[in-house]
Amino acid sequence: MNGLPAPAISVIMPAYNGAPWIGATIDSVLAQDFADWELVIVDDCSTDDTRALLASFADPRITILHAEANGGPVLARNQAFAAARGRYIAGLDQDDLCKPGRFAAQVAHLDANPGTVLVATAAELLEDGRLTPWPGDRPLTPATIDWLLLTQNPLVWSTVMFRAEAARLLEPFERPQVRYAEDFDLYHRLGRFGQIARLDAAQLLYRCHPGGASKRYAEMMAASAARVLAGRYAGVFEPDAVQANAELVVRYFMAREPVPDLGTLSRLSRILATLHADHVARTPLTRQERIEVDGEHARLWWLVARPALRQGAVTLREAMGVLPESVSLPAKDPDRLISPLIGRVRAIGRGLGVAL
Repeated sequence: MNGLPAPAISVIMPAYNGAPWIGATIDSVLAQDFADWELVIVDDCSTDDTRALLASFADPRITILHAEANGGPVLARNQAFAAARGRYIAGLDQDDLCKPGRFAAQVAHLDANPGTVLVATAAELLEDGRLTPWPGDRPLTPATIDWLLLTQNPLVWSTVMFRAEAARLLEPFERPQVRYAEDFDLYHRLGRFGQIARLDAAQLLYRCHPGGASKRYAEMMAASAARVLAGRYAGVFEPDAVQANAELVVRYFMAREPVPDLGTLSRLSRILATLHADHVARTPLTRQERIEVDGEHARLWWLVARPALRQGAVTLREAMGVLPESVSLPAKDPDRLISPLIGRVRAIGRGLGVAL
């Protein structure tokens, strides 16, 4: 491509009508403490000034490719990946900003942990010039991530770095049929080759703006995510329930829609309990890892039950009646993260005159 030796990192980035943001994103790559990288950008037939802006960057580590036709971010990212030469691949979208230490921290982790196939980082939100923590963020271990991937996407694409040798075993790299959940799908597929980890220090600023794909294509994203989960649920649920259960998980655990009634909460409880039982039976876990997984199981149930209680969709007594057995006694719950939730549920119970 550019005659330079193969770098340690290949950053892959699709670009489409990103003129308002992409310049600052590229600058954040140029500012990295770790300099052994290449940036492969595929312009997906932009109609604004993106192409001219990209041409203004003269750094030899930056390669600009042009798609023959507008095919969307998956095809553009696949084209960038095909041209990548690094031993590690870093994901980055055109509107996000890397902190200067991101690449150095992730390379150090992957070099030190050969059993890890992918490492992400925490992120912060940048909206209207204001920087805020990612909602609900907390430390995530590989065991926690492995469990969470059964019901949600715990990673931010623009923070991930993974081993190119593992990704090249996938065909294709990203699957077009799960567009807008292609990152979620990729984590599941890469997870077959090693652990997925996350660094808990935020190394990315995730820019929120009206043009973001996550705002414009929520329905397509939900359908694709359900397709990914249905693939994981085969063999866990009866065949005729797999797709419906995946759709319920996306709607209530991933998109966090409020649970409307007791019947829905009861079904979600059964789904979650079945996933938990299957996961701990199939996955070798240390004692500490089992504590983490059990705690996240409980935490997720309370996160959907609490809004239903607050809105009066279910009573406290009804909720306790469908509480999964492993969550039913809060005193036994090993995860301190759900204690505040339990306290609030108890407060609701006191307000209703029900003891818990």
